[in-house]
Amino acid sequence: MEKKLMRIGISLPGELLDKFDKTLLKRGYSSRSEGIRDAIRSYNQHYEWMQQISGKRAATISIVYDCSKTGVSNALAKIQHEYLDLINSSVRFHIEAASCFEVIILQGEGEKIVELAEKILSLKGVKYSRLTTIPGEKIEKAT
Repeated sequence: MEKKLMRIGISLPGELLDKFDKTLLKRGYSSRSEGIRDAIRSYNQHYEWMQQISGKRAATISIVYDCSKTGVSNALAKIQHEYLDLINSSVRFHIEAASCFEVIILQGEGEKIVELAEKILSLKGVKYSRLTTIPGEKIEKAT
């Protein structure tokens, strides 16, 4: 059976596209389209992994965001205040003039942790976000 290819158009900042093209070249991709297909597959796999997180968890959410954009820091703080029952600690520092790196340390129900991570990831101005979790049974054995 033949797979139907769909043509799409996207808008990207030139700097992001240049970096993507350099990465494709280094990794030996035959085309930009193949690289984008691979990136979308990886994104979908990560999303599916996140949907399987359940039960008691310890976790970190690492974020890099544009702290020069109006409202990003306030939006992050507002979201975090909605999940104070999960958040044990957080640390933030400037990695350059317009970029902040923040790590949030959490413990609680996996579904709520994923909910928080997705709210943060979808914020405009967040450049990078990564969720890492440890199952609850590993936490109990360590104590």
